[in-house]
Amino acid sequence: MSFDLSSMIEARSAEREALYERHVNPQMARVLRAIGFDRRWVQGRGAILVDSQGSEYLDTLSGWGVFNLGRNHPTIARAITDLVALRAANLVKMDAPLLAGVLAEALAKRAPAGLSTVHFTNSGTESAEAALKFARCATRRRRVVFCDNGYHGLTYGSLSAMGSEYFREGFGPFLADFTAVPFGDLGALERELARGDVALFVTEPIQGHGVILPPAGYLRESKALCEKQGTMLVIDEIQTGLGRTGRFFAHEHEGVAPDMVLLAKALSGGFVPVGAVLLRPETYARVFPTMERCVVNSGTFAENDLAMAAGLATLHALDEERIIDRASRAGERLRQGLERLQSQSEFIKEVRGRGLMVAVEFGEPGSRLPKLGWKTVHGLRRGLFAQMIAMALFERHRILSQAAGNAIEVLKFIPPLIVTDQQVDHLIESLGSVLRDAERFPGGLWELAVRLARLATS
Repeated sequence: MSFDLSSMIEARSAEREALYERHVNPQMARVLRAIGFDRRWVQGRGAILVDSQGSEYLDTLSGWGVFNLGRNHPTIARAITDLVALRAANLVKMDAPLLAGVLAEALAKRAPAGLSTVHFTNSGTESAEAALKFARCATRRRRVVFCDNGYHGLTYGSLSAMGSEYFREGFGPFLADFTAVPFGDLGALERELARGDVALFVTEPIQGHGVILPPAGYLRESKALCEKQGTMLVIDEIQTGLGRTGRFFAHEHEGVAPDMVLLAKALSGGFVPVGAVLLRPETYARVFPTMERCVVNSGTFAENDLAMAAGLATLHALDEERIIDRASRAGERLRQGLERLQSQSEFIKEVRGRGLMVAVEFGEPGSRLPKLGWKTVHGLRRGLFAQMIAMALFERHRILSQAAGNAIEVLKFIPPLIVTDQQVDHLIESLGSVLRDAERFPGGLWELAVRLARLATS
């Protein structure tokens, strides 16, 4: 009997939650039930998710930034099916894959001057791991400087450069010679670099957790400090790259030329795991100086034809459909709409972001009853208010969103870059409706948070 995927999915769809809870991640299953996000998703198209009841939801998570071009983009899907039909000799390993060379060439053309070599990986954290190894090997130094609140992945090297204790707790000890500095603090960075033993300084151009922007000129000045001390500047564009901020790379807004750039997430349009490190040929030559060392950093599935084809199709679609320009305009529309809400709502403390990477930070209101509601919920657990708003957006307005980090009152919006004006306006209007309801305390909206807090401690 032949394997029939469609029939298998249809036959076992009712077991989805039970199977996941039994064999994959029991706590995640509990979370989904607790916050009311336990839907059975059956289809994704563009910025829309469809559940088993046929209801459509606006997706402002994009799979944590994977679906810049939306779900199931036809250009990428066609490239993958075309490749499968070719019955290509994939992953020979003892060969020079054509598609890897073509994609590397395409990325090098978009990269800052000098970053003409591309090392492919399977994920963002693998890209970060490779950068740590390459910088240490090339500089013959050990120390790594990273930023508080930074995020570069969850494998051990990346976790050693993790700026959040939430992800580090229970997993120590970590790699030696890693030092954190406050994000945006050039003085602290200069003091660490002045010791003359730092291999690399790794930072995001905009921190994903909380959508934190550095002061203007921070990346440019960081590069100057690194260059002075012989330290490599590594910019993590895993979430901010491929048009997310209105430029292909977010660091382009400052015109800085890093020593390495990290990519992953949206590079394959969400179809195939892929990552990349863009670096200088001379750096690569120090890591791979002889034929004998040609595979000292490699991965079984790196450079696979499916990922390379998806990457090429992604770059083609970005250009052909002028998606980055669209993202810039849509991001401006979203920020302006949220800023109008800020002038109307006591709960919005700040709106920030760039392109379609936007956050709303909530703060304590001044009016008596809303303030009482805030203090009640905020006292139960930090971050609960933002989660309450996300739950209401989901249940009442069919918008999928997520708090922007652990124990912070920030809601983050990273919708696909192909999001329409109508969808942006729907998001703004829906958030406004939820916040107006939050001004009435006590009430049904506040009960969502109390219910969640009880479930979390049960």
